[in-house]
Amino acid sequence: MTNRKTSEYGCAPQSLNIYFIRHGETAWSRSGQYTGSTDIPLTAHGEDEAREVGLRLRNILFTHVLTSPLQRARQTCALAGLKPPPTIVPDLAEWDNGDDEGRTPAEIAASRPRWNLFRDGAPNGETPAQLSARADRVIAHLRTLDGNVALFSHGHVGRVLAARWIGLTVAHAQHFLLNTASVSVLCYEHNRPDQPAIASWNARAPRSIDPATDLAGLETGLG
Repeated sequence: MTNRKTSEYGCAPQSLNIYFIRHGETAWSRSGQYTGSTDIPLTAHGEDEAREVGLRLRNILFTHVLTSPLQRARQTCALAGLKPPPTIVPDLAEWDNGDDEGRTPAEIAASRPRWNLFRDGAPNGETPAQLSARADRVIAHLRTLDGNVALFSHGHVGRVLAARWIGLTVAHAQHFLLNTASVSVLCYEHNRPDQPAIASWNARAPRSIDPATDLAGLETGLG
């Protein structure tokens, strides 16, 4: 039975609801290239995705809007049009991919077949421990807030943030897949800060499902 007070994202009124929004499509998210610090814009489709996010969240009153400093997240935030005005949070920037920036998983696997970003980190980039520390700083800040908080950020950071929110290690983040322009909700069960929970994950705009595009979007959700 559905609780009539529960939103489409599965969360009832809480002392804190964190709406994590991954940015819209970029040329590199479409091609499956790892995108960390490279500051590329949204595609036209990505801009449409960002506007759709705004329509989906238009009835939610936000107390805070936070965004990554990178262009693709800031564009998504601006086009979604949520209020109040956003605050840029450097720790919401995407994982620094180091030498793997711009490469595809297939290209990396050709030379390092057993490599896993969430376990091994990026060569000459950030380590899992560094990402964990960043996520923990974001979480510590979020715990000082209340109400509905919107976060505009990136695929890998979002996955790490979710894992750390519920007390898992960065290695577990590989199991949390994120499409572009998806909305995920982190909260407290029973409004208790000692019971962090995930109310909804990777929710997208209602439409018919196309396995060819949807599964590809998950596979190439890199940055």
